[in-house]
Amino acid sequence: MAGIVTAAQANADLVSAVADAEAGYVAANPESARLAEQARASLPGGNTRTTLHYSPFPLHVRRAAGSRITDVDGHTYVDFINEHTAGLFGHTEPVIQDAIRTALADGTVLGAPSIYDQVLAAELQRRFAALERLRFCNSGTEANLLAVATARAVTGRPGLMVFAGGYHGGMLYFGHGASPINIPFPVVVSTFNDPERAVADLRAHAGELAAVIVEPMQGAAGALPGTAEFLHALQAACEAHGVLLILDEVMTSRLGCGGLQGRLGLEPDLVTLGKYIGGGLTIGCFGGRADVMDRFDPARPDAIPHGGTFNNNVLAMAAGSAALSKVLTVERQDAMNARGDRLREGLQALIARSGLPMQATGVGSIFGLHFHAGPLRNEADADAYAAGRQAEIDGLKKLFQFDLLAAGQYVTRRILGNLSLVTSDAEVDGLLAAFEEFLLTRGGLIRQALC
Repeated sequence: MAGIVTAAQANADLVSAVADAEAGYVAANPESARLAEQARASLPGGNTRTTLHYSPFPLHVRRAAGSRITDVDGHTYVDFINEHTAGLFGHTEPVIQDAIRTALADGTVLGAPSIYDQVLAAELQRRFAALERLRFCNSGTEANLLAVATARAVTGRPGLMVFAGGYHGGMLYFGHGASPINIPFPVVVSTFNDPERAVADLRAHAGELAAVIVEPMQGAAGALPGTAEFLHALQAACEAHGVLLILDEVMTSRLGCGGLQGRLGLEPDLVTLGKYIGGGLTIGCFGGRADVMDRFDPARPDAIPHGGTFNNNVLAMAAGSAALSKVLTVERQDAMNARGDRLREGLQALIARSGLPMQATGVGSIFGLHFHAGPLRNEADADAYAAGRQAEIDGLKKLFQFDLLAAGQYVTRRILGNLSLVTSDAEVDGLLAAFEEFLLTRGGLIRQALC
């Protein structure tokens, strides 16, 4: 792999610097370019998952092992994307692989409960106190849709309160307005990390609201943690007005044995999970209060039906059971999150030393990087700073990704990343070194664009 640009190359204007970095990326990745173009014949834009797309084309990965991935052009990178937090265990965890092989040898698509379903359910209950009862599904998106639909069915009210910048899956996305393919629930949009506004909005609409759904840290918005004041105010208001609180911990449940709800002392009515809980296979989970979830008991005359061919996909049940009971110990999870805290503190220290308008956000093993000065509590703060600077910020994000990829660091265009259990201290140090070099070589461009 080529290193980050030399200081002599770093004095061009931003447009030229981005163009040069992109040209280098294209030249280094001809096979990824070929596959991306070939895919356009059958997939819109050559893509079947918007999150993975970036211009001029995304890298195509051939294989992965441990904390590293190798693309189709033979470049190996340290993985700081980790399947957008689903890759908690790294890429080749032997215990999980053995569990999958055993289940596979016994047959798949069984059309019956398997020996693994209750084992995984019990392990999740052990970790998350709010899960008095739970059900499995196929993704975090599906889990959130089912949680909202459950709240609507149980309360008899149609509405949902969400927060600008929130992402609860491909059909419940509220970044800079609602996605055109969102499920058409009646929605009230409030402001994340603004307890007074949130409580007032909930109070004003309580009679029509079935639930409030919130991430304790907004992921797609850039790893923006919710404050304890905000989240507890929201919980108290939900309880006071008889509105169910749905805590979306699809991403953040990795941040402690009991997720962020455990760290913050929250007691939601419903919880949604996904990502890593299937050991790297497709899975989702929703659950919570027994009196709410028991409506799914088929023996009840008022039972809510919930089918789904792969709700208990035997491979995901087996992999998840092994992953949570044998691999994800409290000690390893805590060590990973402490390593993430060290990374974020290191990033912020380098930014402070440079005096550049950037900041690192996140909690534990999840981190975000932003070209931003001033408070960054929610989407409104980000938009206020970006007004009149959006083209420059977009250019700097491109430059960052191209430079870091050239240095062997696999990062996203939106600069949202996370660690796995097998990310080492040395690999964290490598990312910090690459970031320091980026600040040194590109600092002039950042100041020129934003200051």
